[in-house]
Amino acid sequence: MSNSTSPADVTNTPTHASNCPDVTVQTEQGLYINPTALTAHLPALAYRNNTLYMEDISIDELAERYATPCYIYSKQAIVAVYQDYSDSFAAIEHQICYAVKANSNLAVLGVLAQAGAGFDIVSRGELMRVLAAGGKASKVVFSGVGKTADDIEFALNQGISCFNVESVNELILINKVAQQLNKSAPISLRVNPDVDANTHPYISTGLKDNKFGIAHDKAVAVYQQATAMSHIDIIGIDCHIGSQLTEVAPFIAALDKLIELIQNLADKGIQLKHIDLGGGLGVRYIDEAPITIAEFAQALLPKLTTLGLKVFFEPGRSMVANAGILLTRVDILKPTEHKNFAIVDAAMNDLIRPALYQAEMAVIPAVLSSVDADIEAMQAWDIVGAICETGDFLAKDRLLNLAGNDLLAITGAGAYGMVMSSNYNTRPRAAEVMVAGTQHQLIRKRESIEELYASEALWSAYQ
Repeated sequence: MSNSTSPADVTNTPTHASNCPDVTVQTEQGLYINPTALTAHLPALAYRNNTLYMEDISIDELAERYATPCYIYSKQAIVAVYQDYSDSFAAIEHQICYAVKANSNLAVLGVLAQAGAGFDIVSRGELMRVLAAGGKASKVVFSGVGKTADDIEFALNQGISCFNVESVNELILINKVAQQLNKSAPISLRVNPDVDANTHPYISTGLKDNKFGIAHDKAVAVYQQATAMSHIDIIGIDCHIGSQLTEVAPFIAALDKLIELIQNLADKGIQLKHIDLGGGLGVRYIDEAPITIAEFAQALLPKLTTLGLKVFFEPGRSMVANAGILLTRVDILKPTEHKNFAIVDAAMNDLIRPALYQAEMAVIPAVLSSVDADIEAMQAWDIVGAICETGDFLAKDRLLNLAGNDLLAITGAGAYGMVMSSNYNTRPRAAEVMVAGTQHQLIRKRESIEELYASEALWSAYQ
C-alpha cells in the first residue's frame, strides 16, 4: 500500500514515510492508522498544512459552523463514482440505480437524479423521497420482501419501472392490485442463486438461508406461473447476493446462474428485456483492497455483451460510503489501568455499524501535530460514546494522540451512517452537510431534544 499524496496535500504535514509507509501498523498496544496515507486513497479528503480538508473546506471550519456530531458529504465524490459506473459500462445498454437505503438524504438523491441515476428502493417512503428529490419513477426499481398492497398501488400509480418480486405470494398480490387498477405491472423475479458472497452474515443476501428472493431451482416454475397472470408483464430477472464484496468471483458465479435461467426461460418462450445484477461492490474503509469499478466492469462485460439484454446495477455503499465522514469531538478522556477510553459526542445511535457489524472504520484527527508523527508517543484508545451500553463504541484499540476537545473524523461514513441512526437515550440525531468546492450547505438540521417528544402525549384517559 502506498501513502503517495499530491504536493499540496503534504505541505508541512507529517507523512510518516520513513518508518511506516503503509496505511496501518498493528502493534501490541493497538492499531495505528496513518492519516495522510489513508486519505491518499479516499476521494475529496486531504491534509493541507496539517489540517484535514474535504474538497476545499477545512473540517475545522465545518465543525465550527455546524457543530458536532455532524455528517459531511462531498458532492464531487458522489457524482464521480456514479460517472465511473456509467462510463465503465458504456459499451452496453445500462441503468445505474442507486440503492436509496445506503443514504436517503434528499440532497444526495437530488445530486444523483441530476446526474442521470435511477434508484433502487425498498419502501414506499423511499419512493416518495426519490420523487421529492426530483427522481423519476420510470427509473426506479422496487425491491424488498415486504411490499404491501398500498405500496404496490402507489408505485403503480407513479409509473414504477419494475418490481423485483421476492415471493410467489408477492407476485399474486401485485397481480391483484394491478387488476384492481386496470394496469399492467412490470416485474422481474429476484432469484436467490445460493452464492456465498463471503461477507458478514448480516449483509449476505444470496444464500438459501437468507430471507431474500426466490430459490434458483424454483425460478422457472414461478416465471411460468407469472405468464398465466392477467396483469403481470414479465420484463426482467434480478439478483443481489450481498454487500461489501471485494472480489469479482461471486458476481461471476451469480451471473452464470442467471444466464442459465435466461436460456431456460427462452426455451419456454419467456423473453426478458433486462438483467439486474444488484449491488454489493465493496469499498476501502481502512486497508481493504476491493476491485475497482473498472475491473468489475471488465470482468462482467464479455458475458453481458453476449447476452444482449439491458443491464441494471443497484450500487449503494460504493456510491456514497467514502464520500462521507462523521465529525465528532472528544468530550472526556478516561484512562484506566486496563483500558483508555476517549468519550466523544457521537455514539452508536449516530453510527451503529461498529456495534452491529463489528465494522472497522478509520478515526483520524482533523489537525495533525508533531506528536502524530511518532507512534511510540501515542496511546491506545477505545473511541466510545455516552450511551448506556457496553456496545456503544466507534473504534477500539486505536493508537492516537488525543486531548480534550480534539476534533476527529470517522471516514467511510457516507453509507449506512445517518440513515441507520436513532434517538436512543433521547439523543437528537446529527446534522448533515454537503460540500461542493468551497461551498457548503446544511442539508438536514440537527434535531432538538424537544422535537423528540413533541408528538407524544401524557396518559390522561382517566383524569
